[in-house]
Amino acid sequence: MSRRQIHAELLLGRRVRARNGRVIGRLEEIRVRQDGRACLVDEFLTGRYALLERLAGLSIARAILRVFGARSRYSSYRIPWDKLDLTDVERPCLLCEVSELRPIDP
Repeated sequence: MSRRQIHAELLLGRRVRARNGRVIGRLEEIRVRQDGRACLVDEFLTGRYALLERLAGLSIARAILRVFGARSRYSSYRIPWDKLDLTDVERPCLLCEVSELRPIDP
């Protein structure tokens, strides 16, 4: 297995595209785990809930969005590490169907 390093700051905020080219949301968070001396990516989070979870914690984020009645143009998704093509860091693209992703429920 080949390893590749990508600077996380280059990914955050990028629009993630489905296989048909449609934008499903912006990449807002990268979840990692420590494995010995290495950090391994577990999943990527997209959408408004992912952003608020990163900034304020999900329970507070949900309350804020409910109070303001905010509706996102895009849904929020959990993308497994192996389901996102990062060949072009400027245009991350799904390697699976959107229906296969777990949503971040409001």
